Amino acid sequence: MIEIYDVSFYYPNKNIALKNINLRINSKEFVGILGENGAGKTTLAKCMNGLLRPQSGKILIDGEDISKYSVAQLSKKIGFVFQNSDHQIFAQSVEEEVKFGLKNFNFTKEEIHKRTEEILKNLNLFQYRNTIPFDLSGGEKKRVALASVLCLNPDILILDEPTIGQDSQQKKYLINLIDDLRDQGKTIIIITHDIEFASEYIPRIIVMGNGRIIADGPSNIITNNEFILERTNLILPQLSVLTKILKSSDKFKDFNGDQTDILNYYNELRRYI
Repeated sequence: MIEIYDVSFYYPNKNIALKNINLRINSKEFVGILGENGAGKTTLAKCMNGLLRPQSGKILIDGEDISKYSVAQLSKKIGFVFQNSDHQIFAQSVEEEVKFGLKNFNFTKEEIHKRTEEILKNLNLFQYRNTIPFDLSGGEKKRVALASVLCLNPDILILDEPTIGQDSQQKKYLINLIDDLRDQGKTIIIITHDIEFASEYIPRIIVMGNGRIIADGPSNIITNNEFILERTNLILPQLSVLTKILKSSDKFKDFNGDQTDILNYYNELRRYI
């Protein structure tokens, strides 16, 4: 469980990034953090895993104050995958990238080999094990960064903008992977601008703006609330827009507002929009 109490953070230029954040994320939850650029999403995540230390307030992981632990110690508990994979990877081969953290924590050679082989196969990277990570595609580099984190088997995983540059097939692969991780009992936090992905797959959404939490609740409620979305410069998901059009159209007076009925009306609706 992650518990955040009155956390504030400001950068050396005195720009306030977080203002009195209070939040609780339960174990095994799948949560999305949404907001425009500069809302404080990534800053909050970096405070959770110790990369940044708040000037006030406290953060507890499973009841323990994380200020007592180093970033390295916290990395075994909280895995963080950066938005830009180039900022995270550095080794001369995919295999060495994955092994790096395991070596630093003094795992045995047998355990290092076992974990590396397993994670490379699970993320469809085994064929690239001897490849320089920077020679891979953007999506492949994201998987390498993820593999280097997952090999440590953290209880909590934070993914910063994991769907950027990913096509629909890659997004489906991502959600299948997340489902597998949730089955293993892991807590998943996704920072994203992708409201379509969030509305379809993420059960709980936290919306941030100007360093504060603007809204927190079930995704089907948050992503259909135009007031909240306009306030944070987010847009309604396409499915919500289509539902709104159906409800307001004289051509579809019998439409009951249930999004599951949309496909039945879609082909007819295309004649009018």
